[in-house]
Amino acid sequence: MISVILGTQWGDEAKGKLTDYYAGKADISVRFQGGNNAGHTIVVGDETFKLRLISSGVVQGKDVVMGNGMVIDPAILLEELAELRSKNVKIGNIYISERAHVIMPYHKQEDVILEELKGKHKAGTTKRGIGPCYSDKVSRIGIRFVDLIDETVFREKLDVVYDIKKKFFSSLGHEIEHSKQDIINEYGKYADFIREYVTDTSVLLNEANNAGKRILMEGAQATHLDIDFGIYPFNTSSNTVCGGVCTGAGVPPKSIGTVLGIVKAYTTRVGTGPVPTELEDDYGNHLAQKGHEYGTVTGRPRRCGWLDLMLVKYSHMLNHLDGIFITKLDVLNGLDKVKVCTGYEVEGKNVPHFPSNMDIFSKCVPVYKEFKGWDFDTDSVLADGLDSLPKAAKDYLLYVEKALGIPLFGVSIGPKRSQTLVLNEIF
Repeated sequence: MISVILGTQWGDEAKGKLTDYYAGKADISVRFQGGNNAGHTIVVGDETFKLRLISSGVVQGKDVVMGNGMVIDPAILLEELAELRSKNVKIGNIYISERAHVIMPYHKQEDVILEELKGKHKAGTTKRGIGPCYSDKVSRIGIRFVDLIDETVFREKLDVVYDIKKKFFSSLGHEIEHSKQDIINEYGKYADFIREYVTDTSVLLNEANNAGKRILMEGAQATHLDIDFGIYPFNTSSNTVCGGVCTGAGVPPKSIGTVLGIVKAYTTRVGTGPVPTELEDDYGNHLAQKGHEYGTVTGRPRRCGWLDLMLVKYSHMLNHLDGIFITKLDVLNGLDKVKVCTGYEVEGKNVPHFPSNMDIFSKCVPVYKEFKGWDFDTDSVLADGLDSLPKAAKDYLLYVEKALGIPLFGVSIGPKRSQTLVLNEIF
């Protein structure tokens, strides 16, 4: 059985926490897209884990898969493994798709150069080489892990792409920063370490699914950062929607069971691009400070605003969510009022569906429904259950559930594993 956890907004919805919870009931935990531009934070007791590449299921000791849809920086992967071991995590089996692409040093240099040249259309990338690596994949000059672990093939492919990159950088007035021999030496060491993990993960996953294993697919980033359906060009370089599971992990559509959408109780995003409900006032400051809204990978402050149901409804259309899990409800504690965006207007006219035109999107004015504020004690709610929430908070949750037409699977009211109210399981 395959279940999927996806972000419904711009990422940072606390998917890592929910992946960690549901991974406890899974046999295999899978990342199917993205690279170390995305991070998941998990709090277990007094220990905090900040993961960038490896699926959050690793903290539960589960077998983890890094799918073919990922782009992987070997140096970051080794750092992450070392950090997990330093914290005495009992790591299960790790499988890296032989078809996943390798982030090379020239990808990171290219990322910086191109971002500077884009001007007002810059995507606000993390400059970790993610986009250029995906570009090389599409241009069919990428280096995959199956190539990396074969020294002869690696050298042959690097000979070709290195000359291409030299000419490309030269045309932009730059010299390539790393010599070919330095790359061969560095990546040869990575290959020696990583070789034992590399396999055909699509075969592994399909065999596991046929054997009745429970497989959890963990989305990085979120729907509105998808390369096709996100806020283009202010998005990421991979397919973050449910369809990306099939292409990024090598499993058939009919194998997917439950799809769970994670909805933060308010809206945040990192980087540039329009955010209709963004708050640049005391309410926005409250969300940022109480929610600790800083990027797991970059440390950049996140832009904060009220919950935007237009975003989530579009995510539902694309992913056919079976349920939603609302996170960080506790961050709204202490506010005198809470708002939810129910629609958009441009020049006084209703916008019927989520716009792809960024000029129109940048002019969208949110239409709000207002709720009375609330405050609750987390420990008391955990002891007494969801019904013990203040009426205003319950009204808020019920409205969101009904407005979206998606069952509520649970609510998170704090960063710890224990601070989670689960109404429905996904396995």
